[in-house]
Amino acid sequence: MSRLIRALGLLVILGLVGFWVLTRPATLPEDTFATLTGDATKGETVFWAAGCASCHAAPQAEGEERLVLAGGKAFASDFGTFHAPNISPSDEGIGGWSVADLGNAMMRGTSPSGSHYYPAFPYASYVHAKPQDIADLHAFLQTLPPSDTPNVAHDVGFPFSVRRILGGWKLLFFKDDWVTTEAPGQLERGRYLVEGLGHCAECHTPRNALGGLDRTRWLAGAPSPDGRGTIPNITPGGLDWSALDIASYLKTGFTPDFDSAGGEMAEVVQNMANLSDADVEAIVAYLKAVPAVE
Repeated sequence: MSRLIRALGLLVILGLVGFWVLTRPATLPEDTFATLTGDATKGETVFWAAGCASCHAAPQAEGEERLVLAGGKAFASDFGTFHAPNISPSDEGIGGWSVADLGNAMMRGTSPSGSHYYPAFPYASYVHAKPQDIADLHAFLQTLPPSDTPNVAHDVGFPFSVRRILGGWKLLFFKDDWVTTEAPGQLERGRYLVEGLGHCAECHTPRNALGGLDRTRWLAGAPSPDGRGTIPNITPGGLDWSALDIASYLKTGFTPDFDSAGGEMAEVVQNMANLSDADVEAIVAYLKAVPAVE
């Protein structure tokens, strides 16, 4: 019996060590940004495409105030309520972050202190970001107004409050492969904007019980995380608007029936209005080409 107990104890220890190793926060190779110089002008395009203001501007901010990334917006979910942090160039925000810090946060979901971020921060989409775009975004963020607003702690109960288990979530659901593998010409840019920077699937794709995206129903619509209503299917199986209608909606917020975007989509429209016509057309081309889900 004593041998059995020792063997079981050893297995438990080995299991814990294995878990600790497998769930450690990952970072990008150290030389990822070594030769890159950020361009703030190009970084502004990345900023709008990635929807940074939609989450990180203070609640109800409008106009130029949307560029003050003080954070504080709450996001309710089945796992708790998450609060967007201050990412302005201040001591309370990311004023001391390097380009590599921003890259590891966005592309690996790892903080400068070496802990996992919750996937309410859409790094599962930002994993596709190009290092040059990260460098450009970093340069642009440094030009924005600083805010000393302190961060609001997430309201997440046990066991989800144990961040180390997020390493297990990443093992299961954090993928760096594209959903659509064929993307010639204009579709390559559209895929990058939709699957990557624009993180459209984070809202428009249903999730499983553990919060992982159901790739078999890519962009097919999903329940709203706050429990109020649903987010629509934007594949050709659910969205039959013309390419021109979709482009106009993304730029103006007006539907073909003269309704207007509301809720979170109104924020998206404010972002899309700052993109070039070519980028919006690339997004539309992707949405028209993605497999239809009924």
